[in-house]
Amino acid sequence: MTANEYEDSRASYDDHRQLPRPQSQEMGYDPNFVPDSVKSFIVHLYRHIREKNVYEIHQMYESSFQTLSERLFKDTPWPSVDAVSIYVDNDHVFRLLYREMWFRHLYARLTPTLNQRIDSWDNYCSLFQVVLCDVVTVQLPNQWLWDMVDEFVYQFQSFCQYRAKMKNKTEHEIAILKQHDKAWNVYGVLNYLQALVEKSSIIQILEREKEGLEQFTATDGYSYDGGSNVLKVLGYFSMIALLRVHCLLGDYQTGLKCLLPIDITQQGVYTSVIGSHIATIYHYGFANLMLRRYVEAIHEFSKILLYVYKTKQYHQKSPQYEQILKKNEQMYALLAICLSLCPQNQLVDELVNSQLREKYGEKMIRMQRYDDEAFAIYDELFSYACPKFITPSAPSFEEPLVNYNQDAYRLQLKLFLYEVKQQQLLSGVRTFLKLYSTISVAKLASYMEVDEATLRSILVTYKHKTHAVDSDGKIVSNADVDFYIHDDLIRVVEPKFPKRYADYFLRQIVKLEGVITEIDGIRLN
Repeated sequence: MTANEYEDSRASYDDHRQLPRPQSQEMGYDPNFVPDSVKSFIVHLYRHIREKNVYEIHQMYESSFQTLSERLFKDTPWPSVDAVSIYVDNDHVFRLLYREMWFRHLYARLTPTLNQRIDSWDNYCSLFQVVLCDVVTVQLPNQWLWDMVDEFVYQFQSFCQYRAKMKNKTEHEIAILKQHDKAWNVYGVLNYLQALVEKSSIIQILEREKEGLEQFTATDGYSYDGGSNVLKVLGYFSMIALLRVHCLLGDYQTGLKCLLPIDITQQGVYTSVIGSHIATIYHYGFANLMLRRYVEAIHEFSKILLYVYKTKQYHQKSPQYEQILKKNEQMYALLAICLSLCPQNQLVDELVNSQLREKYGEKMIRMQRYDDEAFAIYDELFSYACPKFITPSAPSFEEPLVNYNQDAYRLQLKLFLYEVKQQQLLSGVRTFLKLYSTISVAKLASYMEVDEATLRSILVTYKHKTHAVDSDGKIVSNADVDFYIHDDLIRVVEPKFPKRYADYFLRQIVKLEGVITEIDGIRLN
């Protein structure tokens, strides 16, 4: 819908606004009532999809749909797909796309019933089957395709959480769960995502792009030869979705393997959508944190937090703005955890480091003590910033019904805090190593009040805990201070990092210009 077309439709919309707004189903909501402004929206969206006018589709999807949702359907669903089908020639693909948006709006504004959750699963199955059969010939905005995959994983997560709260389920709900045991099954979710990756040949496309034989990133995944971008881009985003699903399941190694074809150190299609960019780095960083690859996590958290800080004002009108801010705060908490376990502040941009100190400076100091208070802070930050872990298995209906929706979270928290406890003695070792360039094993043992055999065990533990295996199978160091032992003498190796003066002076210049502008304003007054 162009700006003029949308303004024309606003006249009929303003007339309709005076009518009673559709109410909830309990109060007589009519799913077959289609306001004139919605008719206009549907007709124009359908026309632009048929014409492959990606720009206009994006404007209608990102702006018009949100505007109508806010003003007409704030607490009710959109009209049913059957009610709008007559305006789009009963087009099968459009019906599936419309229902995908319909369910997404329902999840965002209302609480879906069990039957609606199952219906949404059936719609996703039908939509993905059409895409996998190469029936779809349209081009859709990357934002819509990302939202589609992102919502698919979210609804899977939501269903698992819903199903795990069995204590207050009615007999009717239990009967439906038994009947539809395949709905939102973890294997079905993983199979669809993997099928999209394989059918799209996206891994081969990205490999050809590295060799200069393909232009996928340069065109943001769009096809300018009249073809469709839907399968390729869905396959691309499905790799990110697979990372997210495996993080929810606690399988971080497999999740990172799924993301390997995407080079996150470079600009890519995933950076063309802010939600995709943040979700990728958030789950990538969290997976690396849980695998003790702290340096990699710190690098990526620092980069994305700096990017969000510089660009968030451009996303204030975006429907994803609140989610952007939430993930931003969660990543600051994860960065605080990483730096407390691996104190390498020189890896963090000065601006991000300043923001981090404002938010968590005091807590990070207390986290270094490794007492009960420190563990409570680790618990608090992890619980706030971690994904909503799920137990994908269905309950045993024969046993007494209990809630088990927190079991997966408690397990991951227990594993994380166990790792923190294992590093308790390492803080003492690190402190002494920072004080000396060389020190004998016997002397350090006396300082730490342990015997030499125990100290050597501690030093081996330090080596183990400050090294990790990266995605290429190489052993990498996370230590800010390393050492080796020669003839019972500990020789400390402290890496030297280049000092970054440019950023510091640029920030001071900006501050000075601000002060001068303020002084000039005072003089004029």
